[in-house]
Amino acid sequence: MAKLSAFADEVTEDFLQQVKYLQSEGVGCIEPRFIDKKNIMDLTKQELNEAKKMIDDHGLKVSAIGSPIGKVKLDEPFEPHLDKFKHAVDLALFFETPYIRMFSYYAPEGKNIDDYREQVMERMAAKVELLDGVDVTMVHENEAHIYGHTAGNCVDLCESINSAKLRLAYDPANFVWGEKMTNNVEVCWPLMKPYVVHIHIKDWKLGAKDVGSIPGQGDGQIKELLAELAAMNYDGCMTMEPHLQLGGQFGGSTGPELFSRAIAAVRELAAEVGLVCD
Repeated sequence: MAKLSAFADEVTEDFLQQVKYLQSEGVGCIEPRFIDKKNIMDLTKQELNEAKKMIDDHGLKVSAIGSPIGKVKLDEPFEPHLDKFKHAVDLALFFETPYIRMFSYYAPEGKNIDDYREQVMERMAAKVELLDGVDVTMVHENEAHIYGHTAGNCVDLCESINSAKLRLAYDPANFVWGEKMTNNVEVCWPLMKPYVVHIHIKDWKLGAKDVGSIPGQGDGQIKELLAELAAMNYDGCMTMEPHLQLGGQFGGSTGPELFSRAIAAVRELAAEVGLVCD
């Protein structure tokens, strides 16, 4: 059975209201990213304890740490960023989640990221090494301008690193926005499917700049993706990230009313294709 989750900071900035909202919608998981306007990576120990208590008190599970790991340029020092990754691992263990959502770096200003493959692989390998013996896996999200902006590059990451500690988070809308594709399920999904363990539900209209679409109403082939998940008996999380008011490099906004419409749309589409989701 697939499980619904959400970047609930798109609903409201107040974290208590985020978990209350998900509980009221019957969404059993949360992907914490911004908590009371602060990135989860920047919370104090007391703030982390308070956040975890709110999650536990409302019966939620954490689908992944919504970290910004890998959203830095390759000409920035690596050691401080590796230290941040170590902190993300600690957060995953603290919140009892198996996954850290992450990315594969930007090129130096004015350069092409595809020319920096070797450096990207070195950094990925260093992070995988830190996960040896730890029950945590990195899930790499395809996104514009990073090395993993194409399906081929995402697969290259997994095959080159060759570790079960690196898997993929599949985001159909990012292929529409970044790669100008309207056929991601036909072209990208077959390549990435063997490595996908996590799904982001975000839809997008080709040519739209800052605002997403209700799932199923854009060019992200959400219904087709859900049908693929049904066929493989997918039992992981599908994290809602609709960006229905505003989308940006590090987050987005949707609001409660539109977020509820997005959840309802996903549940309806899932029922149509025979995907059981909770």
